[in-house]
Amino acid sequence: MPHTMSMLMPHLTTSPNLPRLQLVLSSVAFLMISLFAMLPAASSGAWAQEKPVKAALDKIQVETSAGQVEWTLELASNNASRSRGLMFREQLAPLNGMLFRFVNEEPVAMWMKNTLIPLDMVFLNSAGKITHIHQGAVPHSLENISSNGPAKYVLEVNAGEVESYGLEVGQQMRHPWFKIPKS
Repeated sequence: MPHTMSMLMPHLTTSPNLPRLQLVLSSVAFLMISLFAMLPAASSGAWAQEKPVKAALDKIQVETSAGQVEWTLELASNNASRSRGLMFREQLAPLNGMLFRFVNEEPVAMWMKNTLIPLDMVFLNSAGKITHIHQGAVPHSLENISSNGPAKYVLEVNAGEVESYGLEVGQQMRHPWFKIPKS
């Protein structure tokens, strides 16, 4: 059986460096095959453009004079998600919102920079009790919206929903994050 290298490159069969050339060509072929084999893995990993992560959805409830009200929530519990918040959203479905969790229970301030929709903000303590409400936050406003005291959580919902569903300071909201004291 003829040698493969002699069939592909007959002029090289007489060269004294043939074994070294065969080794180099074999190594190059091996590297190229290895690189091509890694392409599918690389395209789904760090080399590929990352797809946006769908936010985990959760629920929060409160009992009001209008009955029990429940919102579907996105959770913002790290610096990146708290910084982005509801910015750049063109709409928010009714009874949907975002619950922000801060590291410590202390005075917090929110703003509406790059937020396209009006919001109501509900400030809560570590037990989930409503401590302050700000209604009708204006889109794009750089005004600081203060918790007016310590807060561990802020619930952002569509403007008008606080009034429509009868939320008031002192009401107890329910969510797994809240440390509700046992009575």
